[in-house]
Amino acid sequence: MTWRKTLRRKLGALLRWYRMWSRIAWGLLHTGHPLLVHLIPMRRCNLSCTYCNEYDDFSPPVPTSELFRRIDRLRSFGTSIITISGGEPLLHPDLDQIIHRIRSQGIICGVITNGYLLTPERIGRLNRAGLEYLQISIDNLQPDDVSMKSLKVLDKKLLLLAEYADFQVNINSVVGAGTRNPEDATVIARRAVALGFTSTVGIIHDGSGQLKPLGPKQQEVYRAVKDLGKSWYARFNRFQRKIAYGQSHEWRCRAGSRYLYICEDGLVHYCSQQRGYPGIPLENYTPEDLRREYHTEKSCAPYCTISCAQQIAMVDNWRVPQTLPAFRPQPQPEPLIQLEVPVQEDA
Repeated sequence: MTWRKTLRRKLGALLRWYRMWSRIAWGLLHTGHPLLVHLIPMRRCNLSCTYCNEYDDFSPPVPTSELFRRIDRLRSFGTSIITISGGEPLLHPDLDQIIHRIRSQGIICGVITNGYLLTPERIGRLNRAGLEYLQISIDNLQPDDVSMKSLKVLDKKLLLLAEYADFQVNINSVVGAGTRNPEDATVIARRAVALGFTSTVGIIHDGSGQLKPLGPKQQEVYRAVKDLGKSWYARFNRFQRKIAYGQSHEWRCRAGSRYLYICEDGLVHYCSQQRGYPGIPLENYTPEDLRREYHTEKSCAPYCTISCAQQIAMVDNWRVPQTLPAFRPQPQPEPLIQLEVPVQEDA
């Protein structure tokens, strides 16, 4: 790596750090805007992992003009971060334009992908579009009938990212009933560290995003990955220990307000596992809706494993209690969700 590229990456990491923490500071001062939004540009995926309930193999991409309207609407709310997910977002033909639109509105932008479609040319386009962070989920060392997202297949993609990406890269591995070899997560995390990436570990939950405690072997893997991390981040994510060991966690979920999940149909949901609540079109969503959901208690909160919702809520857990009646979630098929345990700062 040339000194120019090294300097560019270090400056980029410093700028990301500044933008992220300035947004958090703004969130501490003001409660009336979303801090994180997951935006779905298409439901179709090029893979078919058996644990996933967030994809199909036929849906067309959302028209780019419609996504632009949604991004502009989110900007009007003062949204801090938009993460593009799916399905597989790299299948959208205008993803670069979507990223550029988000960045042009002053919003931090990330992408969650399975990584299969990454090439040097594609990574360069993501750099030019202004992407700030990217996450790839890797479920095992060898592909199997549960998941094709294996380190064997994706390691070449990781090498390309290490060489060409100017954005932060996070590698997410998983433990729980969806994987045959939980110790794979430790190998994947160490590979991420070796390449200068951050790493997280995922945990199985049920269809309502509720807790499934890890078994002894999975707990051992969880501890091994966590021990690679930095102590300050571990303190910031103490709820994760409770999740891993099957304990309830008392917190105030602000989904529908500080965290939004916008599906391909443009509806606002609490999260990927509570689709249908509140189920209001984004174009009709108002600051009054944001305030209502801020104060609405979520009955699924004590055993929730949706880490992005948990982490966003930390900004407001110390504030006023939620006073509106709790909604009651309905069961859905079992998926996976990430439980973030970073193990190294971005290189």
